[in-house]
Amino acid sequence: MNRQNLFLLCAAIGAGAALVAHNRRGPPLRRIGPHHETSGRAAMPATVIAARRLNRAAGLLATSVLTDSGVEHYRGAFKNKAMYTPLVVSAATLAISLHGTADMRPAAHRSRDLTYTVAAITGLVGTGFHFYNVGRKLGGFCWQNLFYGAPLGAPMAILLSGLLGFASERVRETEHGRRPEIWTMPAGRVLAVVIGGGLLGTTAEAALLHFRGAYHNPAMLLPVTLPPVGAAMMAAIAAGPRTEHSAARLWMWVLVVMGFAGAGFHAYGVSRNMGGFYNWSQNILNGPPLPAPPSFSGLALAGLACIDLVREHPDA
Repeated sequence: MNRQNLFLLCAAIGAGAALVAHNRRGPPLRRIGPHHETSGRAAMPATVIAARRLNRAAGLLATSVLTDSGVEHYRGAFKNKAMYTPLVVSAATLAISLHGTADMRPAAHRSRDLTYTVAAITGLVGTGFHFYNVGRKLGGFCWQNLFYGAPLGAPMAILLSGLLGFASERVRETEHGRRPEIWTMPAGRVLAVVIGGGLLGTTAEAALLHFRGAYHNPAMLLPVTLPPVGAAMMAAIAAGPRTEHSAARLWMWVLVVMGFAGAGFHAYGVSRNMGGFYNWSQNILNGPPLPAPPSFSGLALAGLACIDLVREHPDA
């Protein structure tokens, strides 16, 4: 790893450490029951705390989709008017996620439910469009088309954002003394399955595009090796009733840092093109996608919320 890459990695790790420190700032939490925590002020149900963290994760995924699809669909000249849809939906999802993050009430919100549902549907339809786009090209699903056609896994990010946001509303509205559920199933285990599947899907997309780049930088192996371990840990949470998941918590923080570090590495990749960021209008379109790696960070933050929810509600 050369000196510039090492600098980028250290800077990203420092940013991740600052994020951890910010997350731990403030007066220590004191448990007052299986469903509540307090910081010296008003008590807040653990389900609301988890829901707000899921809103935050959904918002980060929506931000990644908004910026990434904006760049990619601009490069495609918006030749299909439906290409504006993910921009509008992801912007609305980001806005509603900020609303949910700030909302401390233990009740679902209709507008958030509707927006998250639309986001999930948009992700499904967008995936269909991308499969159709690749399949109709000469040669169909060949390597050339998979490398340079519409990215098959990209729309799944807004689908995951919608699913996590919708789940956050189900967790938030849990009545005191009852198990958090999503469609009558334990919320923690459902979230673990969604997050684990999301990590594997995002890894597959990264593996394909990094294979196109011939893994010329050893750091390109990180997003195809670390997230599957996190997915396995999420599977263990989904399968078992254990309440202590220290290793999984640590690994989710590793993935949070990895996602933001990936954006730094992609920025370095853009800077290596002729003209660097001085020729940003061309290099950002043709270089590695800057907003893509933080999708891992969004899923990892959702994983942290899931772990905390299972800790507070072992039956979830």
